[in-house]
Amino acid sequence: MIIKKLKQFLVDIGDASYYKKLESELRGMDSVLDLGCGSNSPLAKIKKHFKSVGLDSYKPSLEKSKKAKIHDDYRFGDVTKIDKFYPPKSFDAVIALDLIEHLRKSQALDLISKMEKIARKKVILLTPQGFLKQPAWEGNPFQKHLSSWSLKELKNLGFKCWGMRGLKFIRGEFASIKYKPWIFWGLISVLSQVFVYYFPRLAFQIFAVKELEANK
Repeated sequence: MIIKKLKQFLVDIGDASYYKKLESELRGMDSVLDLGCGSNSPLAKIKKHFKSVGLDSYKPSLEKSKKAKIHDDYRFGDVTKIDKFYPPKSFDAVIALDLIEHLRKSQALDLISKMEKIARKKVILLTPQGFLKQPAWEGNPFQKHLSSWSLKELKNLGFKCWGMRGLKFIRGEFASIKYKPWIFWGLISVLSQVFVYYFPRLAFQIFAVKELEANK
């Protein structure tokens, strides 16, 4: 029981930087579209001063999110076809957290372009750095990873980037700690977060933000 609580404490501390950054970047937004929101969106972990819509291609996940009342509204549909659902400048911010790696590169690039048209102020992404092998999970075929992303690629697309969840080599599938003892490597991951935040090239995940021209 003590080990379990300690693990959860380290997980919470390790994720704190991510949630703090997400909350900071969404401050001042009145409306947010959460693409691929899943059953447990990170928006559930931050203070919301905005209305959010959760969109997902997997209905069971959407239903779980509805029961948890994470978003103010929901939409079931193909996340790659958001331009069919929403006209340009529909939301202050459009976010895709742990989504683009589940799409083929061409699909993801097209989606990012659509996100930039639908957002008025910001587009926010979170994705693993490099290719991270991950299969379909719990009956959800959309959980499989199909593409990899680098810091250079995202910067070339006009995003500012920060590192998340500690050193890249420590984590594997589903962002889990790869090495034992877990407590030791979990602590190393937490401590390294302070460093990789400013040096995202070494981070497990990249948090990327693009402020749109009209908002600069």
